[in-house]
Amino acid sequence: MKSKTVVSKSIAVQLSLVAFTTLMTLGSSFFVKPVQAATITLGNGALTNGDPNNPIAVDLELSLLVDVSGSINANEFNLQKQGYVNAFKDITLWSAISGGPIGKIAVNLIYWSSTTLQTQAVGWTLIDSLAAAQSFANAINATSRPFGGGTAPGAAITYATPLFGTETGSVQNGFNSTRQVIDVSGDGTGETSTSVARNAALAKGIDAINGLPILANDQSLLNWYSNNIKGGNGAFVIAASTFDTFEQAVKQKLVREITPTPPTSVPEPSSLLGLAFLGGTAFSLRRQLTGKKVEAEA
Repeated sequence: MKSKTVVSKSIAVQLSLVAFTTLMTLGSSFFVKPVQAATITLGNGALTNGDPNNPIAVDLELSLLVDVSGSINANEFNLQKQGYVNAFKDITLWSAISGGPIGKIAVNLIYWSSTTLQTQAVGWTLIDSLAAAQSFANAINATSRPFGGGTAPGAAITYATPLFGTETGSVQNGFNSTRQVIDVSGDGTGETSTSVARNAALAKGIDAINGLPILANDQSLLNWYSNNIKGGNGAFVIAASTFDTFEQAVKQKLVREITPTPPTSVPEPSSLLGLAFLGGTAFSLRRQLTGKKVEAEA
């Protein structure tokens, strides 16, 4: 009995050592993804607007179109503005930006209302650090409401499209991007030609137009945005139920717009071979263990 016990423990130790060694070898590629310490690059906080003579490569050019029409009162305007300010100060957003292939984006912010009333309140700005994101937030915070008026999101899309520069057939804006996205937020329906403006923008090179309807006064606005604003590759609509929930919705929207679609995880061939080896080794040692036990009992 003593011989049997000693041999069994010896084989068990061998099996454990082989399994442990194999798991450690495969850990980084199959079982456990190594956790990398988050790093934050702190810039000098100055806004970088890009140089048309030396354009900066970024993952995304994102144009934020914010409704300031007459249906939005002063408090509601401030809730929209503060929502964007807090979103760009949130480290979660910077984590999404820095996770891109280049780790940089360019953003501008446009206030809009009637057919002829649009203004680029904050021009194209490079976001390449947490400090730059916070500086952009401060620039938004320094803006004031430029006008009131009607509600014409289609005209705002038409206004925003050429500001993307060479990607939409216009003059260089200082940035070259992989994706060009327009985002429209508002609390009302617009012109019947809104979908025409959307389609024209997509035809000129805009990759996606997303919507953030505020449903405080009109619950059917979600469907209207889906049918008239949303368009392009991967486009979506996220609604805010009220102006008070706008900040939460805008944070969710921005992270979704900025974060690249994650690739489907497929085990590497070496990982599969390693698993096969582990299984085969374990099976072989189990057979040895069985044989030794029989020997010891004999």
